[in-house]
Amino acid sequence: YCLIMANLKDIRDRIKSVKSIQKVTKAMKMVAAAKMRRAQERMEEARPYEKRLSDVINHLLPDVDRDLLELLDVREINRYGYVVVTSDRGMAGSFNANVLKAAQNEIDAIGKEKVDIYCIGKKARDHFKRRNYKIIESHIDFWNELNFSNAISIGNGIISHFTNKHVDEIHVVYNEFANVATQYVESEVLLPLVYDVKEKQTIGKLYEPDKDTIVKSLIPRHLNVQMWKYLLESYASEQAARMVAMENATDNAQDMIKDLTLEFNKARQAAITTEMLEIVSGAEALQS
Repeated sequence: YCLIMANLKDIRDRIKSVKSIQKVTKAMKMVAAAKMRRAQERMEEARPYEKRLSDVINHLLPDVDRDLLELLDVREINRYGYVVVTSDRGMAGSFNANVLKAAQNEIDAIGKEKVDIYCIGKKARDHFKRRNYKIIESHIDFWNELNFSNAISIGNGIISHFTNKHVDEIHVVYNEFANVATQYVESEVLLPLVYDVKEKQTIGKLYEPDKDTIVKSLIPRHLNVQMWKYLLESYASEQAARMVAMENATDNAQDMIKDLTLEFNKARQAAITTEMLEIVSGAEALQS
């Protein structure tokens, strides 16, 4: 009987603990949902601008001399740069694990001794630091106040690393937001700017001033916008992944509470039955 009562206390404590965790996961889901809506709005506002700017540069590049800018310099690749975009915090399902796995697979295929890494987010920094990869810069603790100046400051360091010829090609690995339930890991070449033009447009377009001047003006702006896109896509994906993960955790906690409550009721019934048997046995013993 004493063992049954002790078991009841353990089950009651477990139910209380799971309910407390459920409150936390439910709150985290609501916070993530609010942040995701704001991040999604900013991301969707930036997408048309980024796409239009890319289209203009795509149309101009075939007609300009690639020696015009160092950012257009296509050279023999002896060393690579990788920008890996993750979050500072976990509790977001496989959000960080997927992008880190994809980045590490690409880097290991090249050979980590040939790769310089820019880590955006604590998860990327901690992952590659533990494995002794060469980290050039890491950027953390800015996501809550994310703005365009973050993209510019991060981009400046990455671009200068390329223009100073420390690396010959720069890749970016990040999560692209598709919808609340789906995020895709993407790997893109940021520098040098190379566009495969399958069908060159024949429609005449007038540019004022000349194409070379426009390219010189637009390309630095384009790179800043690209970096802004990577940050916005990753942040929206992070909040969506966290919202789904916390919703699943809340549902799992509810299922666990049901199972523990059923177990508690069974144990309590067993305790009552045991106590009744003891009373009846005692009464019969007195009568005899």
